[in-house]
Amino acid sequence: MPADQSWLAEGEAARAAGMRFTKRRTEYLLRRWAAKHAVAAATGRPADPPALLARIEVRNAVTGAPLVWVDGLRTGLGISLTDRAGWAVCLVSGRSGPVGCDLELVEPRSAGFVRDFLTDAEQALVAAAGSAQLRDELANLVWSAKESALKVLRTGLRRDTRSVEVRLTEPASTVGSWSALVVRTAEGRELPGWWCRHGPFVLTVAYDAPARPPVSLEEPVALSSAEPVHSWVDRPV
Repeated sequence: MPADQSWLAEGEAARAAGMRFTKRRTEYLLRRWAAKHAVAAATGRPADPPALLARIEVRNAVTGAPLVWVDGLRTGLGISLTDRAGWAVCLVSGRSGPVGCDLELVEPRSAGFVRDFLTDAEQALVAAAGSAQLRDELANLVWSAKESALKVLRTGLRRDTRSVEVRLTEPASTVGSWSALVVRTAEGRELPGWWCRHGPFVLTVAYDAPARPPVSLEEPVALSSAEPVHSWVDRPV
């Protein structure tokens, strides 16, 4: 991100200035930076110089879901934002229906985590993995897909994560390619989605209706060579 904040809308700059902790402020800015570039690319708007991005503003609905405004007017785009370990992803949809995305590190998850946040069927999926490496991937994949689905439902983690269940509907594709999944809610609703692995990261998306896998707005995909970054650790405030 640029050192200056000329690319922020007035409301975004004010919100960032009110954030005391570096981690929270950095993640907020990172998500906005990714979202503005994604919206600009998806709509054919210039992103350089960065000050032009101030015309794109990401606000939040009362549910916390992100909304896109351009030149002071609400757009019909659906978007979802996620960040993890110094990297951010924005999913942009041409329709206004809810979408969700989530980025996670493939890292060890404790038995307590799996027991407390995953359903019985999901726990069995993780337990059946043939190696610790695969168990870590599956645990984080399932968790990520839940996060994506809960964004579609507009509840986030206010809802019990065991009230949605992730099912992998086809074998994993090659690294960087999308594989299908579905998330079933306790009420019987099914949310289709996709997932892919990029190095140490797993990325998931979910929709409220059948949709094709996402298409990258950049080539090559930066996430394909991404390494985790924790730039805020040395200056927490």
